[in-house]
Amino acid sequence: MLDHQQGGGMLNPGLKPCQGGFTLIELMIGIVILAILVSLSMPSFQVWLQNSQIRNAAESISNGLQRARSEAVTRNIDVEFVLSGNSSWVVKVAGLADDIESRSNTEGSRNVSVTITPNGLDTITYNGFGGVKTLNLDSSMPFTQIDVDSSVLSSAESQELRVTIGTGGNIRMCDPNAPAGNPRAC
Repeated sequence: MLDHQQGGGMLNPGLKPCQGGFTLIELMIGIVILAILVSLSMPSFQVWLQNSQIRNAAESISNGLQRARSEAVTRNIDVEFVLSGNSSWVVKVAGLADDIESRSNTEGSRNVSVTITPNGLDTITYNGFGGVKTLNLDSSMPFTQIDVDSSVLSSAESQELRVTIGTGGNIRMCDPNAPAGNPRAC
C-alpha cells in the first residue's frame, strides 16, 4: 500500500507527460513563413527562367551553326543554316529539301526575340572548307550577327546574348552589355 500511495505503480496526476511534435499553431506559423518566402523569391525566379530561355536559344543557334559548318566540311559540299521564326532553325544541304537537323523555338525558348543583322536575311551558307560563302544559293548575302533577347523582360532584367559569325566561319557567343575587357564582351 505504501508503494501505491507514493505513486509507484500509478501515474501521478500532477505531472504532465512530455509531448513530442508541433502544435497546430506552430505548423500554421511555419506555413505562413514559407509562403512569404516563396512569394518574395518568385519574381527573381521568373527572371532567372526567362534569362535561361535566352541562353538556351543562343546556345541552340550557335550549335546549329557549328553543325552546319561541320557538315559542310565533312560532306565537302555547301550546307545552309536557315533561321526562321524566333529561334527555330534548319540545317540542310544547299539546294536540297531534306533537313540534316532542325530545331523548333518551342524547345525551351518560347519567350525570346531574335534580331538578325543585316536585317531581313535568314540564311548563311558554309562551303566545303567551313568558310562562309559570300552569297547564298538564292543570291542573298549571309547574315553576320544574331541578337537574342527576352520578349517579356525589361531591358534592365534581360541578359541579352549575341552570336557572331566571322568571315572564316568561326562562331562566337558573347554578351553585348559586358564591359570592355571582359572576356564575355563582344
